[in-house]
Amino acid sequence: MTDDGSHTLFVPELGEHYHSVHGAIQESDYIFIKCGLNSSKADHVRIFEVGFGTGLNAFLSGVYAIIHNRQIFYASIEKFPLSDKIINSLNYKDLIKKEYNEFFEKIHSCRWNVPEVINRNFTLLKIQGDLLTEEIPGNFDLIYFDAFGPDKQPELWTDDVFKKISGSTVQNGILVTYSVKGEVKRSLKKNGFKVTRIPGPPGKRHILRAVKI
Repeated sequence: MTDDGSHTLFVPELGEHYHSVHGAIQESDYIFIKCGLNSSKADHVRIFEVGFGTGLNAFLSGVYAIIHNRQIFYASIEKFPLSDKIINSLNYKDLIKKEYNEFFEKIHSCRWNVPEVINRNFTLLKIQGDLLTEEIPGNFDLIYFDAFGPDKQPELWTDDVFKKISGSTVQNGILVTYSVKGEVKRSLKKNGFKVTRIPGPPGKRHILRAVKI
């Protein structure tokens, strides 16, 4: 249980949580929705997420699409999908309006590796695979870079990975991530992004928002 009453998961092998212990929903909503999706000017927003995890970012993005009547194509890659048992134990849909409960269930019940129309505002492509070897499926307006931290999964925060991400990000496309490490900023700049450090959510002084030049 995190400070805002929403669940996160802990991975003993990495010694890492999936979300901030200061508030899972609070963190995701601030970083990816308010600082990412809300900043995109694209009419039909194409989002690519690194790390589907619990599906929280996809869930919040879908709710945003419904409320604001925006069209979203959402692709997310996950090497280790969670079991139904774990997904069903999470309390996210209990903390969001009940009218969106079915949406949470749909994003988890839809097939992997096939685009699925969840509703008239939201199409989801869940990719079961490894970012290091899989092709990124198209060009995107917005990147949610939500892998485990550089000290836990350093292989996902390299120049080669950001070069790959950059190649699939449209001009003026946005990348948001919680990590503000110097190596991350340098890799983003090296691969064509203008990087800005902005205030973070509770418990996190700063986050990064980068724009593809």
